[in-house]
Order: sequence, then C-alpha cells, then structure tokens
Amino acid sequence: MSHVFGRGPGRLPFAVRGEGCYIHDADGRIYLDGSGGAAVSCLGHSDAGVREAIHAQLDRIAFAHTGFFTSEPAEELAALLAGHAPEGIDKVYLLSGGSEAVEAAIKLARQYHLERGEPDRHKLIARRQSYHGNTLGALAAGGNAWRREKYAPLLVETHHIAPCFEYRERREDESPEDYGLRAADELEAEILRLGPETVMAFIAEPVVGATAGAVPPVPGYFRRIREICDRYGVLLILDEVMCGMGRTGTLFACEQDGVAPDIVTVAKGLGAGYVPIGAMLCSGAVYDAIASGSGSFQHGHTYHGHPLSAAGALAVLRAIIDRGLIERVQRQGEKLDTALHAAFGQHAHVGDIRGRGLFRGVELVEDRATKLPFDPARKLHARVKAAAMEEGLIVYPAGGTVNGRDGDHILIAPPFIIEDAQIDELVGKLSRALEAALAQ
Repeated sequence: MSHVFGRGPGRLPFAVRGEGCYIHDADGRIYLDGSGGAAVSCLGHSDAGVREAIHAQLDRIAFAHTGFFTSEPAEELAALLAGHAPEGIDKVYLLSGGSEAVEAAIKLARQYHLERGEPDRHKLIARRQSYHGNTLGALAAGGNAWRREKYAPLLVETHHIAPCFEYRERREDESPEDYGLRAADELEAEILRLGPETVMAFIAEPVVGATAGAVPPVPGYFRRIREICDRYGVLLILDEVMCGMGRTGTLFACEQDGVAPDIVTVAKGLGAGYVPIGAMLCSGAVYDAIASGSGSFQHGHTYHGHPLSAAGALAVLRAIIDRGLIERVQRQGEKLDTALHAAFGQHAHVGDIRGRGLFRGVELVEDRATKLPFDPARKLHARVKAAAMEEGLIVYPAGGTVNGRDGDHILIAPPFIIEDAQIDELVGKLSRALEAALAQ
C-alpha cells in the first residue's frame, strides 16, 4: 500500500525514465507526452544542457535564503526574463510555482495602491471559467465553479465577468472584432458597478488553459481591456503560467495581442519540469511605488529565489531563446493544427479545434449543430484520458469546459522538440482513444 496522498484513489504507473518526448514506466510501457504533463515539459524529459546546469549549481550552493543573500543564477535569470519581457516590465520576483506567483501578483497589486495613497482599492475582477492556481487567494481569483465549490466559504470575494470564448459566446451576427469589444466592455461595466475607486486589478489568462482548453482571445479584445484598465487606474495582471514561455509561439503570449501588462506571472515552462519555479514580473512603475514608499514588499517564501531552481530555469530559458525553439513552436504548432483538423475537423463529436502554437484544444460535443455538451455524468474527459494512457499517450482532458459543470475538452501541449512523425503518432493515438471512450 502506498503512503503517498495522491490526487485520487487508485494505482498510478511508476515513472522511471524520461527520454525526449517519452516517459517510460516501471512495467516497460512507453508514453508519448502529448501534453507536457500539464503544459510543463517544454524541452522534453532529458535535456542534457539543463541537467548539466543543475548539477553544476548543486556543486556550488543549492540554497541561500533571500533574506540574507542573492545568487548569480537568480540575478542572471531575472535579467534574461526582464530583457525579453513585454514593454515596461522591469523587475522579476522568483517563486516556487504558478500559484505562488499569482498570490504575489494579487498582493503586490494591493500594496501598490496602498503605497500610492488609495487604500480603498482592494477589489479584484477576473473572468468566469478561469483558473489562476490552487492556493486560497489564487483559487478565489479563478472563476471555475467546480474548483471553487468545496472551498467557497474560505475564499475572499472576487468579481467575475464573462470570458472571451468565441466558440461559445460570439453571436452569429457579430464579427470576431465586434464580439471582442462587447466582451471587453463587460470589464468597464463591472468597474463602474463596483466603483472605480475600489478596484485594484483585473486578472486574465491571455490564452485560457486548463479550464477551457487553449481558448485564444479574438483580435482587439486585450487592447480594449488595456484601454479600460488605463482609464480607471486598474492594474492589468496577465496570468501566463500555462500559456507563457514560448508555448503559444512567442515567449510571452500577450505579445501576439499587442499589449503589455502591469504584472505578469509565469511558471510551468519556465522550469520545464526540471525544477519547481515560477515568477511574478512587474513594471518599473509598480516596483517604484514600493521602493519609494515603504521600501519593502510585505511578502515572501522560504524558497523564493532558490539558486538551484534559478540555475535550472536559466538553462531552460536560454535553450528556448538560443536554440530557435520559439520559431519551432510556430512551425510545429501549424503542423499539429493541420493534423488535428484533418483527423477531427469533421468528427461528429468535435465542436471546436483551437489554440496557438503548441497549445491546442479539442472541444467535444454531443451535437455539433447545437454545440450541446455531453452529459457530465458520463465523464467523457476521464474516459478519454484513460483510453489515451492505454494507447501510450499522455494528453490533458478536463470537464466543465462550458460553465464549470458541463462540457469536455482535450488540451494538447507537447514538448517544443516534437518531431513531425511524433505529431502523427499523437494524433493517431488520440483518434483511437477518442473512439474507444465514445464507445463506452
């Protein structure tokens, strides 16, 4: 009997070796990692350069508390991130993962307004069907009903508007651009309802990941969001924990929407699975409000700025930038999209295929014409996951796509190093898994 408190009951395979895009288990089975775990393993599972960097740092020093020291890898990682960040982003706060990064972002937004003499600004606006992490502050920000329901009495009040979800929300008589403006204008209406002087920040994923399946914004949506935030003095926080670090075809996903946030969070692909790490980045203006005010951000974690994690992430980021992997994501992403449309574009139970780069979602429906989702009691997404594992494929299906209860999707986010033949393998195995799940 295992003494590990896992995500659920039941025996999982033992992962014993990783090699490129594949994971080997203790029983000798080999799995193509078609989702990078949860969009984490962007470099695959055996990158020699990253392993070497971690080993070298371990021989120097693994840990030095940031209350007393900084370290060379932390300084170099922060400089590299800031040097490639959206315009105005200048400071980097290193943490242990995505939830920590979002918590730090929310707390920084609050302290920013306090330092500027606006103590009434404490309200946070997010979007329905969003996910921003599992710690209580990040969970409160998230708008996914299923994830929130058990812990609702513990969550601070957060205000939610509609997501930008073209497949589900755009009317037939609207252009994508008109729909984007309508969706974005919900933010202004909510700010006015709450009172502009009370709103501190708006948080959103540029491309929605786990809760909706690689949903990109329509053109112009985030530019209008940026305008609204500027109009009312509201900070724009972009959560790129899943969609950032090259996953969508640019290092920061928001680059494709022509906007720069005040605060941005990254994680998953930053460590690529080799080290636990995340980061909260902010503009010079936000940092200066703290530096010239109280002089201290009232926040911190034991492993924040961890030298060993920073060394691993620095090697990951250098690999992404120096090896041309951003361009590779663009090329292989187009090939993956083409292959998915060829296999599922006319499938009776596939309603939408979407995404950017190597971040793709397939939404499953009972009826294509009406977009009717499957009965959630069927747990189709869980059946697809199990059938895919039987095929030797790891993908990331989830339920509650439509409203936190109804809807099923499959998230696909393979390593950036995926080859053409492996794309064909992924789609072929997924096709067989879907048919097996539907037949149950």
